[in-house]
Amino acid sequence: MKIVSLLFWLAALLLAHTHVTYPLSLELLARLRGRGRGDSRGAGERGSDSAPPRVSLIIAAHNEEAVIAERVRNALASDYPRERLEVIVASDGSDDRTAELALEAGADLVLELERGGKVTAQNAAVERARGEILAFSDANSMWEPDALRLLAERLADPRVGYVCGQLRLLDAGGENQEGLYWRYEMRVRERESELCSITAGNGAIYAVRRDAYVVMPPDRGHDLCLPYLMVRRGLRAVYEPRAVASEPMPPDLEGEFQRKRRMMNRTWGVLLRDGMLSPRGYDAFYAYAMLSHRGLRYASPFLHAVALVTNLALLGRGPIYAFTLALQLGLLAAAALAGVVRARPLAIARYYVVVTASIAAGLWDRLRSGAAVTWESVEGTR
Repeated sequence: MKIVSLLFWLAALLLAHTHVTYPLSLELLARLRGRGRGDSRGAGERGSDSAPPRVSLIIAAHNEEAVIAERVRNALASDYPRERLEVIVASDGSDDRTAELALEAGADLVLELERGGKVTAQNAAVERARGEILAFSDANSMWEPDALRLLAERLADPRVGYVCGQLRLLDAGGENQEGLYWRYEMRVRERESELCSITAGNGAIYAVRRDAYVVMPPDRGHDLCLPYLMVRRGLRAVYEPRAVASEPMPPDLEGEFQRKRRMMNRTWGVLLRDGMLSPRGYDAFYAYAMLSHRGLRYASPFLHAVALVTNLALLGRGPIYAFTLALQLGLLAAAALAGVVRARPLAIARYYVVVTASIAAGLWDRLRSGAAVTWESVEGTR
């Protein structure tokens, strides 16, 4: 039983670390270091008399006729100088009016490509892009007018290769529905950015210097791969919370589960084949961040399974094990009740369980069916 007890406490402590003690350690380090050794906000910005860099904003789209014209008009409403902005729509095998509507709305270049997936479309657009900075957006992500300028300003620092903005999730009525869990994630990302580099980005709003762009295979994703690849090249990947984009949230947790399940299918390819968690090329802090925020987070469903099974085996060996089992079963019960009773604590529990389950489901899909390359819009977000 000593081995069982050891497994239980190890799993419990690792779960507590990734969700609690790691974020707390970031807060402590940020306070000790003040603004943070890595924060470069405003550093290296060009003089007011020099022209801003040319930017190519790339929007990958598949059957987005419902939103593509609005997205292009939103891009053109940016306060970034129009003569320095190139808007490219990469239509990934669309069989609707996506390409036609993008042109009518004023896109500078529309590529009509065969279906190959989001990353393949992005790679094709980069080949045609003329910008010194490459910015990327989802078709249904609407940016604030100053968002592009704020991203470009962060990339004026030669130490920075990648920057992502803040995504705000909206319900159908336009009300902010970010929730406690999402705000918690953004807080962790902000602290990582201040102290060193972020461990993952955001596919809705981000930019990269042209000379730092990495062409990657179609079963990978920019939001996960580009930040750690920048670090391995000696550059930084940062978060700019003032650069804001908004997009509709999935109408229900089933849609969110399917979206994250598809994302995790790709993520497992990076974890298992690309050595993302290997400390090679990282400094000590970034290796700590990757293990704590990414490695242990993606191990969460398996750590929960170990904790539950070993906890059951340890019942009767002290009141502490009855208490810890009650906590675990309480989490599952709260998640189940959230579908019936509307209460914020129950909703948080349900969201956590769904997100954690999607990690295991994504691995199952990867092992059973291989890599997911193409994507479909989640019902209700268009």
